[in-house]
Order: sequence, then structure tokens, then C-alpha cells
Amino acid sequence: MTRSAAAVLWVGLSGLGAVTATAATCTFGMVSVVFGNYDALTNTSLDGTGSITVTCDTTDSYTVALSSGHGTLLDRQMQVGSSVLHYNLYSDALRSVIWGDGTSGTSLVSGSAASTTYSIYGLVPGGQKIPAGTYADAITITLSF
Repeated sequence: MTRSAAAVLWVGLSGLGAVTATAATCTFGMVSVVFGNYDALTNTSLDGTGSITVTCDTTDSYTVALSSGHGTLLDRQMQVGSSVLHYNLYSDALRSVIWGDGTSGTSLVSGSAASTTYSIYGLVPGGQKIPAGTYADAITITLSF
């Protein structure tokens, strides 16, 4: 008999849809990171991707920061009730550079193009023994220029 436990995972991204300064106006759109089903009975990690599109009326330089959500920048946490599932978000496809706010060893993403889409790479490490449920976290995006 095969048993499995699954969790539907997603990370919601939020922020102001438009940022206005005296020199520039920028807007951004977001596609949440969706991980899919996590099997708590294996040691298999689970990847997910999302994106942020930044559109500005100028080519002034800016940075994009992601908040810690639940947990910390180095150990983000999705939750359902009191259950916690550890994960993180990265700025590179190899999932080696944590996308945060530039503190605690995390990085910011920098840009200056009038319109650019940045991929967000997520990773849920395998081997976490959790009950089934829909685990979620909310991350705030900060655009600074």
C-alpha cells in the first residue's frame, strides 16, 4: 500500500501597483510563486517559479526587494494553522542567491530598463514532515529608486 501526503503551496506577492516619484513613475505586475503538491513522505525538494514585471517611464536605476513574510529572510515559512513548511525565494535559477532586502546575506535585484520581467525561483526543501493542507505565505515587494 502506498501512502502519500500532499500540500498545495503558493506564495502570494503584494505591493503597491504603482510607485511615483518626482523623476519617474513605475508600475509592476506580479505572478505568484506556485509550488504545486509537496509529498511529505519523500525527501524530494519542490521548485516553483513566479515573476515580477517592472515598467517605468524612465531608465533610472532601481532595486526590487522581497520581504521575509512569515519567518526570516533566510528561513521563510508557509503556514496552515500552526503547521509550518520552510522554503525560500531566489533571484537565480540555481537557487543559490536568496532574494531579500540586502540584509542578512540576501540580495536585491537591480534594474534600469524601462520594462523588465524578473523571475522569482522558489525552493521547498524535501524531508519536511507536515500534515496535508494548503500552505501559504505573503511577501511584500518594495521597489526603490
